Amino acid sequence: MLRASTDLSDDDIDHLHALVADWALLADLSFADLLLLVPVRSGSGSGRGHTSGTEFLVVAQVRPTTGPTAYHNDEVGSVVINRWVVQNAWREHRIAREGEPEWDGGVPVRTEAIPVRHGDEVIAVLARDTNLVNPRTPSDLESSYLQGANNLALMIAEGAFPFRGSSAELPESPRVGDGMMRLDGAGKVIFASPNALSAYRRLGYTGNVTGEDLRTVHRALNLPATTPAVWHAIGRRRPVEVEAGVGSTVVMLRAIPLFPGSTREVLVLVRDVSDLRRREALLLSKDATIREIHHRVKNNLQTVAALLRLQMRRTKVDEARSALRESVRRVTSIAVVHETLSQSLGESVPFDEIADQITSVTVDLASTGARANTRRSGSFGRLPGELATPLALVLSELLQNAVEHAFDGSAGSIEIRVQRLVDRLDVVVADDGAGLPEDFQLEHSPRLGLQIVRQLVLGEMHGTIRLQAGPERGTEALLSIPLSES
Repeated sequence: MLRASTDLSDDDIDHLHALVADWALLADLSFADLLLLVPVRSGSGSGRGHTSGTEFLVVAQVRPTTGPTAYHNDEVGSVVINRWVVQNAWREHRIAREGEPEWDGGVPVRTEAIPVRHGDEVIAVLARDTNLVNPRTPSDLESSYLQGANNLALMIAEGAFPFRGSSAELPESPRVGDGMMRLDGAGKVIFASPNALSAYRRLGYTGNVTGEDLRTVHRALNLPATTPAVWHAIGRRRPVEVEAGVGSTVVMLRAIPLFPGSTREVLVLVRDVSDLRRREALLLSKDATIREIHHRVKNNLQTVAALLRLQMRRTKVDEARSALRESVRRVTSIAVVHETLSQSLGESVPFDEIADQITSVTVDLASTGARANTRRSGSFGRLPGELATPLALVLSELLQNAVEHAFDGSAGSIEIRVQRLVDRLDVVVADDGAGLPEDFQLEHSPRLGLQIVRQLVLGEMHGTIRLQAGPERGTEALLSIPLSES
C-alpha cells in the first residue's frame, strides 16, 4: 500500500514498518486505537509536502488490549480528507487534539493526531482514537499509563521512536497489561502496577517496590546482574530485555527508555514467564528423550543388520544369501532415517541427506559389475518421520530394482527427479536400462521389492505409483505423495 499510493522513500517505509512493529505499546498505554495515516500521492495538489487538501490513506491499525476499541470495523484502506486534527498535525508538525469527541457508529471518540517524524521531515500522521463510551475513574494506574503514552507520543513527534536498530518485541515479550513500572532517571520506582508488584512478590520481595531504587530491590533478591539492563536502556536509548529468576520463578523485564525533551524516564514491563519456561524445559526433555529413542532404535537395527550379515556368510544357498542381502539393505534404509531423526530437533528430517545416503549404499550393494551412475535433481525438503521411513524404503527398492533388472551388471545411469509442491511431493526414478517387459503390470508383478513399494505407496503414504517406459529407453517410476498442511 505504501509503495502503490505514496511517494515515500524506502528508508521512510522502513521507519513506518518499525513503528507498526512496536506500536502496540502505545495503544495499550493510551487505552486507544491507533491508525497510521500516510499522504496519498496525487498530481493535483495533494500529497506529501502540501499544506491543505491532503488526502490520507489508513495503512495500519491496532487496537488496545487494555480498553474498548473505538472502531469495530477495520479502517485499513479507508481515505481521510477533511479531518482537521489530522491536517493540523501534518501541516504544523505538532501534536493536535480535538476539543469535543466525534461520534462514530454511536460511539463517542476523542482523537489526537501525532506527526510521525523521520529525520527532518514528517512522513505520516498517527491518529490516537479513544473510546469514551465508558468513562474511567481517574486512578494512579491510568495516570501512569497515560503519562507513559504521552512521552511516547512526543518521542514519535520528535523522531526518537521507534528505536533505530532495535528489533521488535518478541511474542513472549511483556505487554503493558502483564505488569508495568515507571522509573525516574536515577532508577527510583515512581509507580508499579498491581501485576508488577505481584511478580516481585513471587520473586520473594516482601517490601514495597514503589519509592525504592530498583538496584536496592534487585540486591535484596540477589539479582544484581539484571539491574544494569535498565541503565543500558537509558545510555543506549533503546529497549533492553532481561530475565530475573529466583528458584522456580522467572520474570522477564523489558526496559524502555523515555526521553522526550528534557524528560528522562524508564518504562519497565514485567511478565511472569515461570510457566512458559517450565513448559519449555518439559519440551526440551521430551525432545531429548525422543531423540534418544531414535538413537537406540538405530543401534538395534544395526545389530539386526549385523546378525543378518553373519547369517548370510554362513548360508551356502545362493537364493537364501540374496534374500538375506536384501533384508540387510532394507533394515539399513530404516536405520538411516532413525539416525537422522536422532540428530534432528523435532520430528522432521532433511530428506535429501537420507536420499543421497540410501542411493550410495543401495547402488554399491546391488551392483555386481560396473557401478551405475546416479544423479539427483530437486529437493525433498524436510519430511516428517512417519513419511520419511516408508519413502526411504520405496526409494531403496526402486534403486535396487533398476540396478538389478535394468542394467544386469552393465554400466548405466539412474536419475532421481524431485518436485516439491505445496500439497504433494512428486518423485521420478528414471534409468536408461533395458526397459519393462511388454506385458508388465505393477499390480501383478511377482517381485517382492515391487510388491513392497506398491503396498507402502498406496497404503502408508496414500499416494500413487506408476511404472512406464522412458521417453527414449529405460524405465521411469513415477511417485506422487500427498503432503499434510502441517
